[in-house]
This record gives sequence, C-alpha cells and structure tokens, in this order.
Amino acid sequence: MIRILLPARMSKAEEDRWVAEMVDRLTKRKRRQPKTDEALAERAARLAARYELPEPSGIRWAPNQRSRWGSCTISDRSVRISTALKGLPEWVIDYVIVHELAHLIEPSHSPRFWKVVNRFPKAERARGFLMAKELDAGD
Repeated sequence: MIRILLPARMSKAEEDRWVAEMVDRLTKRKRRQPKTDEALAERAARLAARYELPEPSGIRWAPNQRSRWGSCTISDRSVRISTALKGLPEWVIDYVIVHELAHLIEPSHSPRFWKVVNRFPKAERARGFLMAKELDAGD
C-alpha cells in the first residue's frame, strides 16, 4: 500500500497528476534496488570498482540485524546488510555498502576510514538520512 499525503488546496487534477508521479517514482525505485543476495553482490562489485575498494568474499541481506545498518567480518571478508534498509533510497543502501567495504581497508572508524568512506559523494547526506530514520548508527 502506498500512502500519499497532499495539501487540501490542490485541485482534483493536481492531486491525480501528483499521485501518478509519486507512484511512478516509487515503482521505479523499487525495481532498481538489489532484492537478492546475488543482486547485492553485483552492486557491491560495481561500487568497489567505482570507489577503489576491495570486494568482499561474500555479501548478503541479513534479516537478524535490527540495530545495525550493516556489518563486516574482517577475518573472512564477509559483509551483511540489514534487510531494514530494503525500500530505502538506492543511494542510502550504496552508502552502507561502501561503509562496510571501507572496513576491508581500515577496520576501525579512524580518520583514514572516514576518508575512504567519503569517496562516496553522498556519504554525509546518507548518514543524515539514516539518522533521521532513527536507525542505529552502529555497524
């Protein structure tokens, strides 16, 4: 179900146009998001190449991560991304993937780590988005 709130001052024609536009935008966004672990791995590989990051040995959606956006196990180079992120804008999911891949270079949240993460142009915006969604900032 999609719920769209509109100002009362809109005409019926404006409402119809705006609702159609929003439904179209949401439908396109959902089609682009990685839905499977395989699609998530393809996305991680593209991001790793684009931002000069190492690829993980594996990456998967994790339904049991409720208080973290993602996690990275350095010893086996595996990454898990919380299913709580499904449905969020694709650039937010990309930020979390980049964040976790950066841990393959620098395990801690050191200045070096943040320099790597900030290769992603929307890093600061994505962090703000996630904080506004009240998702825990831990990883």
